[in-house]
This record gives sequence, C-alpha cells and structure tokens, in this order.
Amino acid sequence: MTDPVIALWAAPRTRSTAFLRMIIERGDLIVVHEPLSNLAALGTVDIGGTPATSETEVLDLLLDLAATSGKRVFVKETTDYRYPAVLADPRLHTHLVNTFMIRDPAAVVASHYAMNKSVDLDEIGFERLHEIFEAVRLPLGEAPVVIDGDDLVADPEGVVAAFCARTGLPFDPAALRWEPATRKEWDRTRDWHQDVERSTGFTSQSTAHAVRVDNDPRLAALAAHHRPFYERLHEHRLPPRAAAGQPAGS
Repeated sequence: MTDPVIALWAAPRTRSTAFLRMIIERGDLIVVHEPLSNLAALGTVDIGGTPATSETEVLDLLLDLAATSGKRVFVKETTDYRYPAVLADPRLHTHLVNTFMIRDPAAVVASHYAMNKSVDLDEIGFERLHEIFEAVRLPLGEAPVVIDGDDLVADPEGVVAAFCARTGLPFDPAALRWEPATRKEWDRTRDWHQDVERSTGFTSQSTAHAVRVDNDPRLAALAAHHRPFYERLHEHRLPPRAAAGQPAGS
C-alpha cells in the first residue's frame, strides 16, 4: 500500500465536514477527524486508542492505523492552525495522498465570523492551505486534487466521482445520502458541525449572515487578504460536470 492515508486539507467553513460525513457513509475507510487541530488546541489527541502529543506522532499513528487495519485512512484537517512539523516530514509526500478543499472567501469569512467573532487573519486558513498545497505540488510534479465546496453542492455526484478517480477509491453514489446523526469525534467542536449533523446530503442552502464582507470593513479585509491564495488553488479545482460542458446527471 503506497498511499495508505488520504488527507483532505481544508480552510475552515468550506463544507469539508459534509464531505467527511459522506466518507463516513461509505464505510470502507477508517476516518479520523482533525487530529492536528485537536492536538494544537488540547496538547494531545487520541488516534485509534493511542495518544499523540506531537505532529510527528500523529503521522506515526495514522500510518500505523492503516498498516494494522489493512484499510486506507481518510483524515480531514483544517488550516486554522499551521503544522510545521508535518510540512517538514518527508512522509507528507511519500505516504499521503494530499487533497484540498476551498470555497469563496467571502462566504468563508462570513460563516467563520458568525461562529467566532474574534476570528483573526490566519484562522481563515487559505494562506496556510496554499502553503501545504505548494509543499506537496512541487515534489509531486502535478497539482493535487482541489475541491471547491460550491462546486460540490452544485454537482455532488460529478465532483465526488472525480475525487474518487483521482484518489483510487471506488465511487459509491449511495454515500451521497445519509441519515442525520451526531458524531462522537465532533464533540469538541460540535457547535461548528450542527448543520452537518442535521443534514441528509450535500445542499447549496446558505445561511443569510447579518455581518458579511459587503457590509463590514474588517471582514472585507480578511477576505481580500486570502482571495489570492484561494484563486491560485481554484485554478486547479475539479470542476462540476456542468462546468465541463456535460449534463449534471450524466
């Protein structure tokens, strides 16, 4: 198994937890939710029943989990923190399939502010996300997979099928629907995942936030800083089939 871990690196509020919920629904992967950000927040994180207290140990345990289970591991991580030890670890390039998730910064900033009024520049996450993207793109020799959360809800079947083709997973259309459920792995950040817990699939419905980029100068500045990093990633995104000139149901 040359690529035992599939990593989804995501700026916060890009619909990455909904994508994770779809992966859980598949049932054929071991799913690990945000071990690095939990480590950064708490100083320790449990992976497969074993505690990790460093970024290096997180990678050790993810790879051990794949080796001992015989299954691939899917790990979703957000870039509201920076992970220098992971960036410096050669296994990032040799043992992980690195994929990325983005969404228009205006929507991300408004959604993040609604949950965290003190959100700062770095927590929006696109600059850190782009740093990881560049770190893995150069040795790979090609652009990694990038999903735009808005494309995902516009054409779930097409985008997920393309993701699966690029990461060596069989496409399972049945996993695009699920039952509402709470998840133990979301306990620490449950407030951030309530929409996903109530969901039954990918939806384009957006919350009408009172404070937005178009009516708040601080939020506008946050989005403006991160937009260039978003746009560089957006150039490499998996397009929905409609954007590629194919019928959405094909």
